[in-house]
Amino acid sequence: MAVVDAARAHAHAVLRVRGLALAAAVLPAATAVVLLAGRFTGRLGAPGSPDAAGWDAVRWVVCAVAAATLLVAALVARAYRRAVPPQTPAVPLDRAQAPELYRLIDELADRLEVPAPSRIALTPDCDSWLEDLPPVRAAGRPFAHRAEGEPAAPMLVIGSPFLWWMRAGELRALLAPVVAGTAASVDPDIAAARRFLRSLDASLDSGPAPAPGLGGAPAPAAHRPPRRGPAALVDRITRRLLGACRAHSAELERAVAGWASEQARTVDYGLRIAAQEQVGLAYAGWDRLLTRVALPAWRLGRHPTHLNAGVVAALTELSRRDRLADGYGTRLGDRPACDLLEEPGAVDQAVSLLAADLFFGRPASGAWRELEWSDYPAEVVDAGWRARAAALQAALDRLAPQARPGAPTLTRLLVRLADGDGEPLAAALTAQLARTTAPAPLLEPVRTGRDLLVDHVTAMVCCAAVDTAGATPGLDWLDGPVLVLGGVRRTDLAGPVAQAVEQGQDGPLRAWLDAADVRLEKPVRL
Repeated sequence: MAVVDAARAHAHAVLRVRGLALAAAVLPAATAVVLLAGRFTGRLGAPGSPDAAGWDAVRWVVCAVAAATLLVAALVARAYRRAVPPQTPAVPLDRAQAPELYRLIDELADRLEVPAPSRIALTPDCDSWLEDLPPVRAAGRPFAHRAEGEPAAPMLVIGSPFLWWMRAGELRALLAPVVAGTAASVDPDIAAARRFLRSLDASLDSGPAPAPGLGGAPAPAAHRPPRRGPAALVDRITRRLLGACRAHSAELERAVAGWASEQARTVDYGLRIAAQEQVGLAYAGWDRLLTRVALPAWRLGRHPTHLNAGVVAALTELSRRDRLADGYGTRLGDRPACDLLEEPGAVDQAVSLLAADLFFGRPASGAWRELEWSDYPAEVVDAGWRARAAALQAALDRLAPQARPGAPTLTRLLVRLADGDGEPLAAALTAQLARTTAPAPLLEPVRTGRDLLVDHVTAMVCCAAVDTAGATPGLDWLDGPVLVLGGVRRTDLAGPVAQAVEQGQDGPLRAWLDAADVRLEKPVRL
C-alpha cells in the first residue's frame, strides 16, 4: 500500500496549496478584525493615547489591503465556481443498451476489488480512460476510506474502434488497468485534489477564444488572446497555483497509474500483452479510414454511418495483404466485443456522426446526409472525382481569361501540361480551393499546389475512364477511392500523372490512356 500512501501524500500536498491560498486571502481580513477590535476595546491605540495616530494609520492601511485582497479572492472564487471543466464528447451507453458490457465491467471491477464505473460511454478515438463525475455518496472500496461524502465512481470512456476490433476477452484485459483506477477516483482526498486542479485548468480555458476550432471545439488556452483587467489578475493567480501544484499533480497521477497497473497484473496479464498489439493496429486502421475513406465523404456533406464496421473491414483486408498481419485473421473467429451491445449498428451510427462533427465540423449545408458503404462508390468516389475535375477545368479557364471556356477534355489538359503550364495551373487551382474548400487540419497535412494538381489531374483521368472506357469507381478499405478497370483495381496511374504534372512529360500518361482505351477528345461529364 506504499503507492496508495504516496498518492494520498501528493493529494494532500495539492490540498495544502489550496489551503495556503485560502489562508493568504483571509489573513489581511483577520488582521484587520483584530486591529479594529483592539480599537473598540481600547487595547490597541485607544483614543487619546500617545500612539493612537500610529495605530489608526496602521488600521487604515490593513483594512484597505484586506478589502482589496477579499475583492481579488472573490473574483478568483467566482471564476473557479463558474468555470466548467471540459467534457469529453462521447456517446453514452445506458445499461439497457449494453447489459453484457456492463456485466463484463462489473465482474472485472469485482475481481480487482475496486468500485465499478458508474456509467460507460464511447468516443471515436483509440484510447480509453476514466472521467470523474461530481461527488456523491458512494460505497467505500480499497482505495477510498470512510463512507460519508465520497465522490461517485467515474465514467468509463472506451474508444469505439476497440469495441469493434477487439475480441471480448481482449477488451476485458485491455480495460483492466483503466477500471482499476476507479479506486483512486472515489478516494475523498484524491478526488478533492483533482477537482481543485480541474477548476484551475477550466478557469484558464473560460476566457474568450478568437474562433471555434475544428468541429466547433474551443481553441486551446495556449492560443487564446491574453485577457486584461481583473481577469488577467485572476489568470496570473491561477497560473501561480498551477505551478505550485504541477509536480505534486504529476506524481499523484504517476502513483495512481502505478497502483492500477499493479492491481491489473492479476487479471488476464498474458492476454493483455497480446491485446496491446491490437491497439496499434486499431489506431493505424482508424486513422487510415478517417483520412482516406471518411474525409472524402465528409467533404461532400455525407457521413458514413458505420465507421467502426469499416475499421473491421479495413483491418481484415490488411490481415490478408500484409505478411506482418499474419495471424490476425485467426482471432476473428472469437466473439467481437461489439456483440456485448444490444444494437451495435445503432451505436455505430451515433459514434460515426459524432466523429464527423468532431474531426470535420458541420457541412456547409448545415446537416449531414447519411451514407451507407454500398453507396460510397457512386455517391462519394464518382461525385468527388467530378467535383475535382470541375475545379481543375475552372482553373484552366482562369489561365486564359480572354478566351471562351474550353471543353473539359483530356486533350486540352495534356496540352497545357506538355507546354509547361503545370506551375501556374497549380497556383490557380490552389487559390481556387482556398476560397471554396474548408480545411480539415486534424486529419490531413497541408498539401502543396503540385500535390493538389496531381490529385485533380488523377480525378480528371478517372472521370474520362468511367465515361469512355467502361471503368467504375470503387472503394478500397485501406486506400479509399480507387479506379476499377476491367474488373481490376488500377494502382499504376500515379506515376504517369506525376510525370505529366511535375516534368511536363505527358508521353507515359498518354500511353496509359491509350492502353485503357480512354478517349482524350471526348468532354468529361462534370
